[in-house]
Amino acid sequence: MSARPAGARRGRDRRAVRIPGPAGHARVLGAAPTVAVAGGGIAGLAAATALAERGVHVTLYERGDSLGGRLAGWPVELADGSPATMSRGFHAFFRQYYNLRGLLRRVDPGLDTLTGLPDYPLQHSDGLRDSFARVPRTPPWSALGFVALSPAFGWRDLARMNPRAALPLLDVRVPEVYDRLDGVSARDFLTRIRFPEAADHLAFEVFSRSFFADPRELSAAELVLMFHIYFLGSSEGLLFDVPREPFPAALWDPLAGYLAGHGVRLRTGQAVLGAAPAGDGRVTVRTDGEEVAYDGLVLALDTGGLKDVVGGSPTLGDASWRQRIARLRTTPPFLVSRLWLDRPVAAGRPGFLGTGGYGPLDNVSVLDRWEGEAARWAARTGGSVVELHAYAVDPAADREAVQDRALAELHRLYPETRDAKVVDARHEWRADCPLFEVGGHRDRPGVHTPDPAVVLAGDLVRTTLPVALMERAATTGFLAANALLRRWGLRGQTLWTVPDRGRVPALRALAALAGT
Repeated sequence: MSARPAGARRGRDRRAVRIPGPAGHARVLGAAPTVAVAGGGIAGLAAATALAERGVHVTLYERGDSLGGRLAGWPVELADGSPATMSRGFHAFFRQYYNLRGLLRRVDPGLDTLTGLPDYPLQHSDGLRDSFARVPRTPPWSALGFVALSPAFGWRDLARMNPRAALPLLDVRVPEVYDRLDGVSARDFLTRIRFPEAADHLAFEVFSRSFFADPRELSAAELVLMFHIYFLGSSEGLLFDVPREPFPAALWDPLAGYLAGHGVRLRTGQAVLGAAPAGDGRVTVRTDGEEVAYDGLVLALDTGGLKDVVGGSPTLGDASWRQRIARLRTTPPFLVSRLWLDRPVAAGRPGFLGTGGYGPLDNVSVLDRWEGEAARWAARTGGSVVELHAYAVDPAADREAVQDRALAELHRLYPETRDAKVVDARHEWRADCPLFEVGGHRDRPGVHTPDPAVVLAGDLVRTTLPVALMERAATTGFLAANALLRRWGLRGQTLWTVPDRGRVPALRALAALAGT
């Protein structure tokens, strides 16, 4: 396993913004309110944690057999008889994920379960390779350093670019960025700037692929927000941490124990099917076989789950809100292929590599470089554990053909794998990530709903804070808890984010002079 860089323990950027929670009592005085949390992913766990810590009686419902949501893991037995943990694949825990990391610190104050990878390398099939390890992290040198050090940017390429079209990158303001750019696709935005094609593939397409979306369908506002978060809004850059062990052992099992210690009733394998106002300011929650009235309800579900619950709740909210939920879309299917090989990959291969120009293959992880379970299997067998991701796959595509093509591209990328025997392979196909489509932000639901007893949380939920992906899930989970805590006069959870606008005055002035 790789050594842990010192940055894995680092705290927040000194320019991070503190957002106080609602004022009030630290703990419940008198009879404790009751809350149902639907969904045991990051958002639901964050909401349940903030509520339970203040004495609220929480029941958490999760339709799956384990916690973690889209980061859940489950046991499998390999063809060689070895036990292993399968999941939906690699996730990067960026150091700007202040609120998610704060959640994990409840059970791991030093974040010792995370290990830092030394780089975020990107490679294109034409031979270009980018690295973020040597890029300065302090704005504006982070963005300037990336351009200066990247082989994708040559002097002729820079001369052909449209600097005026690029100015929105210099002073991102949230939520104003959605008013300016939500009606433009990420692809059209990059076309206007005339970035070198290689830079599109090696850098900005990485951001759009992080949303599991085709750049032609992704809102440019989300792309530009990502640029702000990682380049001009913080000093953490694009380096990240990963869990040292599979998700359940490293993250969710300890957090489940923490929640149980705070009195949370964990109901895995039990889905919320619907909800309705109870007539006394409470809400009745319906599961398979029972209906229970609660003082509050947090719907922390993925897109499909939220649509199902709201669709089965004809009296919840109002017609306009229910219609907005019904219009939510998910991204195209994506593939995670995990391969247990009978021989190691070359010693110099990174733990994670983003790719461009390799057919459907978007990235490759060598899990035994950093995950303990995979490393122990590799040490025992002399093999390696490799994971392939393919995003935004055509729904009509032949799935076996896509799996075969991804494997063929691995062989092209890492030739030493061509003769490797596949001891076992597991392929996960999913299509449940929210699509942040062009023009969709205004229609996207926020934390608050027409019923003050019901709140939403998750990475699909709109917020005015500069957060995305897993950090948006954790942040909206805490925001949902705060909305309920405010009703009961209880002190809320303090949040942290990168600044909600560009932090370099000269760049803000330049953008203002250009009328952006």
